[in-house]
Amino acid sequence: MLVFYQIMEVKQQILALYKNMGETPLECLERFKINNPEYKNEKMTYAGRLDPLAEGLLLVLVGEECKNKEKYLGLDKEYEVDVLFGFATDTYDVLGLVTEYEKTDKEIIQLEKILKSFVGKFTQKYPAYSSKTINGETMFSLSKSGKLNDDEIPKKDVEIDSIELLNQKTISKNYLMKYINDSIALVKGDFRQNEIQKEWDTVMARSDLDEFNIISIKINCSSGTYMRTLANLIGEKVGIPALALNIKRTKIGKFSI
Repeated sequence: MLVFYQIMEVKQQILALYKNMGETPLECLERFKINNPEYKNEKMTYAGRLDPLAEGLLLVLVGEECKNKEKYLGLDKEYEVDVLFGFATDTYDVLGLVTEYEKTDKEIIQLEKILKSFVGKFTQKYPAYSSKTINGETMFSLSKSGKLNDDEIPKKDVEIDSIELLNQKTISKNYLMKYINDSIALVKGDFRQNEIQKEWDTVMARSDLDEFNIISIKINCSSGTYMRTLANLIGEKVGIPALALNIKRTKIGKFSI
């Protein structure tokens, strides 16, 4: 079901839309206009992006409120993230080529202590495959064409106020593969889907595990904190490759889903 939430009455200046998994923010905005034709000719912009495989709250400004976009871009965020252990990719989520994977099961130790170590201020690199621009060209395009060097990747000062461990579980190999296939199939446009799908098929066929570990966490953080990068960093500290299996943005400032 296509869902959207509206903060104020019809044709007010701030909308809180629910971006579905697989959509780009622009596709979410276009879907809203189709379902709400009274907005067809309104000037609208979204304040803050979400990756194609991320879902959740997308703030959209209407009319004169578009001039205040910078005010909304700086609002703190809340996310719920499922982190999958056993794999790392070049995008830090499942819409990427596998760069590392564990062939054997390994116990996750001192998890809560590791999670708490991320609370506070630190400098975070932008993901190589992101919409951040360098000299007018997106890092995604530069990375895809092999033109992006690691020392060129920009960094940003971010702050995590809290990380809460919500759940730990295991999922079967068959369920995981179906989830990955279904997720990739939702994404339109050129995101290397065919190449990525073949890579996942090959890697999963080689894996000797029947189950994989997942943790669910809730994060309150400053604007610009990448959950994909955080998932990858958690894996590095745990000593097991990890990626963001699912990302849901639940709050932006005072707005929530």
